[in-house]
This record gives sequence, C-alpha cells and structure tokens, in this order.
Amino acid sequence: MKSVKKIELHLHLEGAAPPGFIRALAAEKHRDIGGIFDGRGAYAYRGFDEFLRVYEAATSVLTGPRDYARLLAEVLAECAEQGAIYAELFVSPEFCGGAGLSAWRDYLAAMEEVAAAAERDGIASRAVLTAIRHFGPDRARRTALCAAETAGGWVAGFGIGGAENAGELRDFAWSFDCAREAGLGLTAHAGEWRGPDSVRDALSLGVTRIGHGIRAVEDPALVRDLAERGTTLEVCPGSNLALGIVPSWSAHPIARLADAGVRVTVSTDDPPFFHTSLSHEYQMLADAFGWAEDEFRQMNLWAVDAAFCDETTRTRLRKDLT
Repeated sequence: MKSVKKIELHLHLEGAAPPGFIRALAAEKHRDIGGIFDGRGAYAYRGFDEFLRVYEAATSVLTGPRDYARLLAEVLAECAEQGAIYAELFVSPEFCGGAGLSAWRDYLAAMEEVAAAAERDGIASRAVLTAIRHFGPDRARRTALCAAETAGGWVAGFGIGGAENAGELRDFAWSFDCAREAGLGLTAHAGEWRGPDSVRDALSLGVTRIGHGIRAVEDPALVRDLAERGTTLEVCPGSNLALGIVPSWSAHPIARLADAGVRVTVSTDDPPFFHTSLSHEYQMLADAFGWAEDEFRQMNLWAVDAAFCDETTRTRLRKDLT
C-alpha cells in the first residue's frame, strides 16, 4: 500500500516521534526516561491515562527549536516513505516554550525551514496548532493567540486534543473564536472517548473537521447531519484498536460511516505509540472491508477538500491524486 498516494490529516508531531529518536535525544541530554519503554525499546503504557503520561514524558526531551526541527524532518521523511504527499501535523505551543508567543515564533521559524525543504522534496505539510484539553481553557487561550498571531503559511489550523473527558468543549469557545477570526481552519478531537453529544459539541464550535468522531455512528440522526454538512472525520483506526475503543478492524465503524455518506479519511494519530503506519492502516482496511485503490482515492480526495492548505496547494494535490 506504500504505492498509493496518501493525505494524512491527523498526525501529532510529538506523538509521531520514533522511540529511537527520543532515546537518542534523551541520551544526548543525559535525561533518564527509560521507564517509558518496554524491553524491545517501544513505548510502554496501559490505557489512555498512562498513554498521556508516557507521551508527555517523551515530549519532555524536546527542549528547543532545533529539537523540533530535527523531529519534523524525521517525521516528514517517514510520511513520504509511507506514500504521503501531504500531511497536517498537530503541534502544541505548550510544548514549544510554554505557549509564550516569542518562544513559539522561534520554534516555528525552525520548523518552517524544515517544512519548506521537505516540500521541495515532494512532501507538503501544514501545522494545526493544538490546545490541550486537560490543561484547561485559560492555557488554551495562549495557544489560540499563538495560532492567531502566526496564522498563514505553515500555520493553517487550530484544534484541541488531549483528554476528551476533561471539561466541556464550550469552555474553549473563546479560543476557537480567536482562531476563526484569524482565518484558520478548525478541528476538534471528539467522539472518541465520549459519545455522539461530544461530536455535537464540537460542531457547535464551528469546526469543519472532527478528530476521530467514530462514536457518531451510535446516533443515526447525527450521522445524517454529518453527511449533509459535509463534515470530514479524521479517522485513525489503528489508534482506536490500540486503545481498546473498538475490538477489531472488521468491527471498526469507518465503513458504516462511509456507507452512510460521511466523509471519512484515514490517519495514524500517534503511529509509533500504536505500532502502526499509514501503509499498514490502508492494508488492514483493505483486508477488513475489501477496499481497493478507488475507495482510498475517494477518501484522499475528501481529505484534500478538507485540508487547511491554500487553494494552489489544494489544486496541485487533487491533480496528483487523479
């Protein structure tokens, strides 16, 4: 499945860090984070709460703009290896200087340089600045201000991730309004750990995309609404299996949602944490549902339509896919 040209809309930059990269960086800095790896050197956790702890521990060794530039180069190279021609990366200014605007500009400049070089080599990318839900609404405002002040170019969107059970999405309305006024695309993690009402809450914030969103399948009226709105779901099946949200590939609701007219796309979320890759996702979905290149091409065209990039890039991507 590597030969299929792919669009990835839901990829956390820090969560895409290979364990070997994080171990090497920790060694350079004489940091002991060995407790987050298993005997084979992979990330080790049980359940979502521990996943967040391990994620944040791994991220703790990324302490400056150069670290993020190195990480982005590594991640984009892996995306290209998997056949991706475009990727949107969730990046949190919280981890880039504590969401201070001056510090964030330094981190951003380093990453923009890497992104420009990667695009010349054939893999385009954009950043979706991401508030962390369990850090609370006040800290989310700092991320929204970073997004608004650096909107344009590589910074193309704003979203929210983290623990879905923390607080209510309406508490983050100010941040979404701020980002919208800056012309940024909007997305939100919802319908992963909470049910259909979580997806409705996200829609009320004016998002055009939902991260995960698979629990919408429990409410036929909501499924119809998503189809009629043309809302795009950033579905990450391997993540859902790894975290125990669905029991198997064949039981995953992505096919039922697609059959109901919902625009579904395929992404990897935090691939090394979930022992997956973009090509692996495609192959497992092909095996589970009999999907072939035509089905995946349609999903990738939906992804291009939903991407937060400029129209010139969108036109080029559509041409590459057809």
